[in-house]
Amino acid sequence: MTLPTITENSISLCAGDELILRFRTWQDYETLLSHREDKAGLRIRYNATTQEIRILSPLPRHGKEANLLADFVKALLRYEEKDWQAFTPITLKRIDRQGIEPDYCFYLENRDRILGKERIDLEIDPPPDLAIEVDLTCISSPEDYQVISPQELWIYRQEELSIYQFEEREYRESQTSRWFPKFDLKTLIPKYCDRGWKMGSSVALREFEKAIAFS
Repeated sequence: MTLPTITENSISLCAGDELILRFRTWQDYETLLSHREDKAGLRIRYNATTQEIRILSPLPRHGKEANLLADFVKALLRYEEKDWQAFTPITLKRIDRQGIEPDYCFYLENRDRILGKERIDLEIDPPPDLAIEVDLTCISSPEDYQVISPQELWIYRQEELSIYQFEEREYRESQTSRWFPKFDLKTLIPKYCDRGWKMGSSVALREFEKAIAFS
């Protein structure tokens, strides 16, 4: 068994590992981000309230499901003839308060405000309109995004999609998406994620596009 290691200049975790560092500062978090180097697959989170840094090394299936969910979102946007700007990977930070790296995020309503930008600075830029998390390696919660506050958050865990809306300074679970209210995504997304695992992503995406066209 290979143990997680952090040295002055590097971070090493095996796929599926999660490492929690307690009683850490914002500067500790920034230092770890700078030491990640080319290991872009590692996800690093910080919460000033708990003073915890969480370092995650996703499993291969994690990326596959995250990409498939993003493809479904893009299919919905194409169907509704809406424009978007998507980011992955991305680090979203509120300085001294919270840092997180969603699997995917989309700018929809606020797309025009971030066009041409390589980095998002939440001191001057709006948060994403939609953030997506796939939970295989760790457990995500709306509280992880409370300070960042994307308008809508999807968490996909154990073949179930949870949808959260940011309202009155907190997340509230919803049965529908504010961006795609006419679709039963809590049924469609798990069904076609399962198809993607069994039949392949391209097959699942084609079937998903047909399903939304006739819904």
